[in-house]
Amino acid sequence: MNSKPSGLDTIRDVVDAHLCCGCGACAYLEPDQFRMDEVPGVGRRPLQIVGVTGGPTPEAVAACPGRRLAHPPEVLVDSPFGGAWGPVLGVYECWATDDELRYRGSSGGVISALAVHALESGSAVGTLGVRARRDAPLLNETVLNRSREDVLNSAGSRYAPASPCQRLDLVENAEGPCVVVGKPCDIAATRSAATLRPALGDKVALTIGIFCAGTPSTQATEQVIASLGLDPASTVRVDYRGEGWPGSFRVETSDGRRGETTYAEAWGGTLAKHRQWRCQICPDHTGEFADLSVGDPWYREVAEDEPGRSLVVVRTSRGQAALDRALRDGALQGGPIATQYLPEAQPHLQMARGAVWARVLTMRLAGLRTPLYENLPSARLWWALSFKRKRSSVLGTVRRIVSRGLRRPEPGRGDLEQP
Repeated sequence: MNSKPSGLDTIRDVVDAHLCCGCGACAYLEPDQFRMDEVPGVGRRPLQIVGVTGGPTPEAVAACPGRRLAHPPEVLVDSPFGGAWGPVLGVYECWATDDELRYRGSSGGVISALAVHALESGSAVGTLGVRARRDAPLLNETVLNRSREDVLNSAGSRYAPASPCQRLDLVENAEGPCVVVGKPCDIAATRSAATLRPALGDKVALTIGIFCAGTPSTQATEQVIASLGLDPASTVRVDYRGEGWPGSFRVETSDGRRGETTYAEAWGGTLAKHRQWRCQICPDHTGEFADLSVGDPWYREVAEDEPGRSLVVVRTSRGQAALDRALRDGALQGGPIATQYLPEAQPHLQMARGAVWARVLTMRLAGLRTPLYENLPSARLWWALSFKRKRSSVLGTVRRIVSRGLRRPEPGRGDLEQP
């Protein structure tokens, strides 16, 4: 199979084709060429800096997850579900023993607990992740957490554009190994960048992927806040979930006013409708390229006020070793569960992966540029969908080609002036 996506030879090609996921890997690999910035109504995008050479950026293109995702075939050997959930060495249900981390986290606080355990055990000197910007809480910033307090301040989901890979330099320049936490696309990009930059690869001790259904625009968050009768411009804090399982969408303004709605209403009512297009044609919603990936165990009903729990998928032997240490040392509680619970826990993500196969095929038939996916099987999942969902995956894509203007370059802000 051809390993080069046709017509996606530059980062600009990827952005113009509506395929950028905003991870920031290109800005890390080619910092003289690209700077990540917020494009209103779209997301984080690499804007090319005017005044530099403007030459080719082969490393940036090679690492771009919006352009290509590929598993080596050997990692799917003996993988359950025909490889449709990526490499799976085991499935666990766990939770943090630190009550504050568990409460503040989006489910069982497992990612935060793993991060703190890595720092306190000495297996890592920092954990790369995102948190709300102090001066603009609707936006995200990437930080290298170095203490439990730092991790706690970054706990909880952030359903807003983020570019953690832009600051992989923090990992590369750290004095020791680090943990990298991110969305599936962020982790795939980190893995590619670490191959291209051995100095980075030597510092990445563990990668943790977050189950993800897509990234909404910042304007989507503003709409949710406005629907609560509050002014988005006066927001001083916003929590998308957490402080309960799954917790509520909560916002606080500078004049002390507060608003709240359910997680389901915020996500299903507004946020999900404003996801970037690349997310809607992504086959990897569960962090298949990570050492460990973490999500919600929705395979059963959750009782009211039940403490959060996390589903943990072990992808690599390195991930298994890190999880075993955290369980052994008491940072986590829980244990393995039947592998069959993985698709039962995330049925919507399984249906989304099936729909992706038809969406990408429809785009190709319409003459649009598409990513290349290798060894991420999804056709079988499409055939398992109901007739209604099959039809929607095709006709819905045709409608979006028109409504989203997918034949035209993605709206942007032009080139940045060199500082």
